[in-house]
Amino acid sequence: MAGHIQDRWFKTESNAAGRTVRVKSARHGSGLRYRARYIGPDGTEKSKSFADGQKRLAEKWLSGIETDMTRGQYIDPRAGRLTVRQHAERWLASLTLDPSTFVSTEMRIRLHVLPYLGSRSLDSLRSIHIREWLRKLEDGRLSSAYQRVIFANLNAMLAAAVDDRLIPYNPCRSSSVKAPKPEPRRIVPWGRERVLAVRSGMPERYRAMVDLAGGCGMRQGEVLGLAVDDVDFAEGVVHVVRQVKLIAGRQVFALPKGGKTRTVPLPESVARALEAHSERYPPAAVTLPWRTVDGPPVSAAVLFRNAEGRAINRHAFNEKAWRPALDKASVPRGRVNGMHTLRHFYASVLLDAGESIKALSEYLGHHDPGFTLRTYTHMMPSSEKRTREAVNRAFEGGPGTDDGPTTAQRG
Repeated sequence: MAGHIQDRWFKTESNAAGRTVRVKSARHGSGLRYRARYIGPDGTEKSKSFADGQKRLAEKWLSGIETDMTRGQYIDPRAGRLTVRQHAERWLASLTLDPSTFVSTEMRIRLHVLPYLGSRSLDSLRSIHIREWLRKLEDGRLSSAYQRVIFANLNAMLAAAVDDRLIPYNPCRSSSVKAPKPEPRRIVPWGRERVLAVRSGMPERYRAMVDLAGGCGMRQGEVLGLAVDDVDFAEGVVHVVRQVKLIAGRQVFALPKGGKTRTVPLPESVARALEAHSERYPPAAVTLPWRTVDGPPVSAAVLFRNAEGRAINRHAFNEKAWRPALDKASVPRGRVNGMHTLRHFYASVLLDAGESIKALSEYLGHHDPGFTLRTYTHMMPSSEKRTREAVNRAFEGGPGTDDGPTTAQRG
């Protein structure tokens, strides 16, 4: 057995005859009697006290400690005394995330986890506490999607506590804890008329942004970060290599989402719109920090700048250009009608034309074609439609034509 058990109600002494005898200690009859002691893997002594009559329980506890050490599953009983707040600070400090992702993660933990769970010790967390916390999130009228992200952050934080041997299990993964369900959302892409109506309602210096987003499937930040050197008019392609991001309200240049650069086809109609835009609003260099707010300065001759000649702040653009354009086109405001919806329009056009999910996924910069399929599967032409179109093409002029595919060959 690892360690030993000390009986604090008795002590051993030598009597006058030189024999060792057990005598009552000064603590006899008061306090917890047995103290189970052992040396942990870090070389320090650990202990736990047990009441009178619980010597066998103390032995069982020590035996369990020995088994955990042998299996490499030992957890220091004191490790879980860290509060959720203390662990959150250490966990956040250890993350190697994209700066903007880190800021968002820190904000969600600070605003939605710590006020409810921060003062609890890690080893006191139980499934009931997670369920009660999830109820508070729901009562706070946060969207289901946002609740899911917050839950995922806490789950990852407690999973790290398990990996670091601070707690034996993650209560977020209990069978009685259910992650917030995503809201069923079926993307309804805009039609051509709505896209053109919103475009016409934009300030002229920003109208070609609609062409890029709807004609090349680019994200808003990628459009804002597009430089003239990224557009190859001769080859008919756009190289998506940077975006403008906001980190704690400050603009930076960064790689596209997920650090994934890509090349997308440049339709002739979009090329003409960009050429006309560049003639009226010549590209000029804009300098921003790279990746972090204190990163090295990087310059790019971006195609789109604000009226003062600076990089466009997406919040200001949305408030002063995009939303007023929605109003002029009688399109309801809201998250579902953000500029991102132009990517959905792009996807619907390509799928209707028979483009493959794999190619669409690459053009959109998705990490996985499976995600693209799950997002846009309802937009794909039905098998019945494809069958009708295929047969119509085969018969061309229809059954009245005397040289259709079923006509016998004449010698």
